[in-house]
Amino acid sequence: MVKTALIGCGDISGIYLKNLTWTFKEVELIGVCDLIPERALRAQNYVKDAIKEGADAPVPKIYKDMYEAFNDPEVQVILNLTRPYEHYDVTKNALLAGKSVYSEKPLGISMEEGDELVELAVKNGLHLGGAPDTFMGAGIQTCRKLIDDGYIGDVIGANVSMIGHGHETWHPDPEFYYKAGGGPMLDMGPYYVTALVNLLGEAKALTGMTKRSFPQRLITSRPHSGEIINVDVDTYLAGNILFANGAIAQIFTTFDVYYTQQSHFEVYGTKGTLAVPDPNTFGGPIMIYRPEDYEAGPAVDPALRKMVFDPYTKFRQVPLMFDYRENSRALGLADMCKAIETGRAWRADFRQQHHVLEIMTGFSKASESGKFLELKTRYTRPAIMQNNPLHGVLDA
Repeated sequence: MVKTALIGCGDISGIYLKNLTWTFKEVELIGVCDLIPERALRAQNYVKDAIKEGADAPVPKIYKDMYEAFNDPEVQVILNLTRPYEHYDVTKNALLAGKSVYSEKPLGISMEEGDELVELAVKNGLHLGGAPDTFMGAGIQTCRKLIDDGYIGDVIGANVSMIGHGHETWHPDPEFYYKAGGGPMLDMGPYYVTALVNLLGEAKALTGMTKRSFPQRLITSRPHSGEIINVDVDTYLAGNILFANGAIAQIFTTFDVYYTQQSHFEVYGTKGTLAVPDPNTFGGPIMIYRPEDYEAGPAVDPALRKMVFDPYTKFRQVPLMFDYRENSRALGLADMCKAIETGRAWRADFRQQHHVLEIMTGFSKASESGKFLELKTRYTRPAIMQNNPLHGVLDA
């Protein structure tokens, strides 16, 4: 049983607390910490209430600051759930204290931060990994198996997008989404880019064009309604990624556009097309379209046919083949903790985070330079998930 301390008890911590308390059997949360003491107390009380309802978990202690957690000899892994621009500082100090770290996405807000953290973890022989772990869920894993087993032939490319109009109308604290470490690529891009490299493999180079359409944002959500946010990051990013296998992917993320469907993710092969589920989720649906599904239409330009627009009308739904269909955040942490105990590799590791960070930060660099950007990080896809009989226990 690997003992873990949670740093940062904000909004995302709720699902981690739930899954660490109820689902994952090989991780023990022994402490929590937040700059706002009431949040740490709320986290502790959640676990206390869960224990009363039958959860088999210890009551986590409350640390006065993160350094007290780092100095706790019982703690083996720090779960870093702080805000994106705080990830580097928390992770670095935890590694310096000899603790392994699993952090929310991204690894850091720049490649300089990522490089330093990776070097520090390797030098000290520590485990370092982090979100997103949605790629380990039933949806992306089923897509991975379909691709690996040749159901769409050789992969030609992919097209993915995350389209929305930002957080200021609904999020209680939206400002950091428009500051360093925020923006649609570093906020939502990790889900899409991580899914891409898991399905297509290592990326070799990229191009990009980016901008920020609105220099300021008006908050209309409570409790900051009426306040103005000065936008410091690009909020409209479009890029092309060249993969080692020759596939080319287009990716587009924005906080500037009014749209009805946030996620779009398709992978194209020589024998078919795969519609991948929202990579910010763990489940489906998954749709596939192969030559046998094709029905030749009349000899008329498709644009002139009178058709109701539904791109997936002729697609077939594929059943999910793996476990973890529900919101299973902390799955990656549980997998890393299993690796600590067994010595095997872990799936959401720092090599993946590092590669994804280079891709995400590369679009703005390519846009600024106007040049084709070759990537320096290397990446090998992790092992596909195994279905264990006991939900919450990872493969050995």
